[in-house]
Amino acid sequence: MSSPPARRSALRALLALTLLAVARAGLPAEVPATSALTPLDDYLDKLHTLRASFLQTLADARGSEIDRASGVLIVQRPGKFSWEIHPQTPKAGAAPADSPSNAASSSGGQLMVCDGSNLWFFDRDLEQVTVKPVDSALSATPVMLLSAAVDLRKSFNISPAGERMGLEWVLVEPKGANADFRSALFGFDHGDLKRMILEDKLDQVATIIFQKIERNGPVAASEVSFTPPKGADVIGTPHP
Repeated sequence: MSSPPARRSALRALLALTLLAVARAGLPAEVPATSALTPLDDYLDKLHTLRASFLQTLADARGSEIDRASGVLIVQRPGKFSWEIHPQTPKAGAAPADSPSNAASSSGGQLMVCDGSNLWFFDRDLEQVTVKPVDSALSATPVMLLSAAVDLRKSFNISPAGERMGLEWVLVEPKGANADFRSALFGFDHGDLKRMILEDKLDQVATIIFQKIERNGPVAASEVSFTPPKGADVIGTPHP
């Protein structure tokens, strides 16, 4: 299994994709005449909240699994989300990565929360919290898309990618050279997002399989807010 830094790197890359969904909230579809609407456009235009459990695997450039984790994603649009992830230890004789029930949780993990004003990152392994005002965090990381949300297609090429594994796929490729990932595939089943496959600049591939998906259900304010736990080191100053 990979080290905590590898998991944190994967989480940051996946955050960029989460922010794509958060940033798209409430905006009309601004698709150039030369571009076709995709299942991703339709999905985001109809999404208000999202709650899903997931299994994430990370493979190296040779295709060997180097990390496995599970967690819960909660999105409240616009601008708020919680992404909690825990490293996993595969059970003896378990089937491959299709089911979170085939892995046993280990301690630690990371939590990332955007409360609309601040972006919080809590690393349980280090007992450390990092916080930045949303505007500062987004401007420092080009692939965090809230600062360019008016027209996603100015920052990304979005195109249909055919069908396989029983899913309809959409390919998302950043136009800028500074993005944290090379490409992302979103897999849909009858309009529901089921998988994401992300390739980073190190040729690592993260696969996220969503389960127990609830769209447009209630989300409590406490689920998309964060208070640093007692004893944790806090780096940064939150926006009041």
